[in-house]
Amino acid sequence: QVRVVESGGGLVQAGGSLRLSCAASGRTSSRYFMGWFRQAPGKEREFVAANEWSGGRPDYGDSVKGRFTISRDSAKNTLYLQMNSLKPEDTAVYYCAAASGFLGGHNIRASWAYDTWGQGTQVTVSS
Repeated sequence: QVRVVESGGGLVQAGGSLRLSCAASGRTSSRYFMGWFRQAPGKEREFVAANEWSGGRPDYGDSVKGRFTISRDSAKNTLYLQMNSLKPEDTAVYYCAAASGFLGGHNIRASWAYDTWGQGTQVTVSS
């Protein structure tokens, strides 16, 4: 069983940066893919970024492409989300998620494809 715990959220001014961390524990085979989603009040959960845990080409949501970077430290079993040039519309609860199976095509962006979720961390961007 894999468990993921997010940290690093907070309040930042527009144009600023934050780095989120996701500490993963459990079998590596249970986190084939790992990613970040976010959910703002009154909105559906939105795909942010994801990649295979073993590496490869990451995928990003259109609204964050060029501003956010997903990375991982295998030795620390930690996934990161570096967020730059933050905008007020980036305000949301950010969730880390892990998928135990291969995610092909657009499935990497589908929240239903991930079977382990963290509790979320709040990111608030002030204007």
